[in-house]
Amino acid sequence: MAKSYKDKIYGYLSNDIGIDLGTANTLVYLRGHGIVVNEPSVVAVNQKTGQVVAVGTEAKNMLGRTPAHIVAVRPLVDGVISDFEVTEEMISYLVKKAETYSKKMLGPRVVVGVPSGVTNVEIRAVRDATRNAGAREVYIVEEPMAGAIGIRLPIHEPIGSMIMDIGGGTTDIAIISLGGIVRSKNLKIAGDRLNNDIISYIRNEFKILIGEKSAEHVKIAIGQVAGGEPLETTIRGRDLITGLPREVVITDSDIREAMAQSIDILVESTKEVLETTPPEILSDVMHRGLHLVGGGALIKGLDILINKALDIPVYIADDPLTAIARGTGIILEDLKKFNEVLIQNEDELPAQK
Repeated sequence: MAKSYKDKIYGYLSNDIGIDLGTANTLVYLRGHGIVVNEPSVVAVNQKTGQVVAVGTEAKNMLGRTPAHIVAVRPLVDGVISDFEVTEEMISYLVKKAETYSKKMLGPRVVVGVPSGVTNVEIRAVRDATRNAGAREVYIVEEPMAGAIGIRLPIHEPIGSMIMDIGGGTTDIAIISLGGIVRSKNLKIAGDRLNNDIISYIRNEFKILIGEKSAEHVKIAIGQVAGGEPLETTIRGRDLITGLPREVVITDSDIREAMAQSIDILVESTKEVLETTPPEILSDVMHRGLHLVGGGALIKGLDILINKALDIPVYIADDPLTAIARGTGIILEDLKKFNEVLIQNEDELPAQK
């Protein structure tokens, strides 16, 4: 009783914030306001002074365009923290930006999404970075679980639900039942890998060097993996033979060929997860299908390709980019109900005795 009264008081004095800490983009959900921040996970650092120059969209615009002493870095690699201090600065900036919508006296309660299968060390790094950024309480949830909650799958029921979260750095494939992950697989094949595939293909086929930003733009504009109406676009880069700028026209079939190997691995990995799934749950998945979330779900024709390869229904979630952030928000609405889906904090376990 005393605890619920204390929680109520804390609720008035502090915010509840959900963070989808992604390799490519970080989204922040503020309880009562929805998703208030959606910015690239990029930080620009001045190496002379060690100071952070810009975070998010402003920093992403600097990628590939900075002088020697300013470096635009991505502090998260493959969904996990690679640069602790810079991640801390980024989380602090995002939390402060979210709290401009609702100023409170105490630090916020924060739920953070991480890829499935991360190690205890990586979980501790996320927890510590979020605490140091000003959070009062930190809860960690696996991204496929948060995505399933965000698209309102019946995770607490004895029904098998399958979800694929294709992010920037990692892809999570998971089968969920009774509030837990039954089978899962985490791959380092996602948006960033597809961008690199496009860069390599254009370098080898057209002898032109393009940047990551250009590759992403092309992927979004004409990338499709299951055929369809012909699409084309122009791309500018440096000619590797003359060293001068050059412009070429590339088609959707070029991009399909560039991404083919990585997409095949995604499909094969999904097949592997299904092969080890208990038969009762497999029958649920055959009936209920596979749900795609994350930015990669927007690749044209991916649902058709997976459907043909696996012979199960494939659904693209409404607004797949925000599914995980929405899931963290639903968890914040009722932490007691979703307590079992959270990754337990080993530091706090002895204190509960």
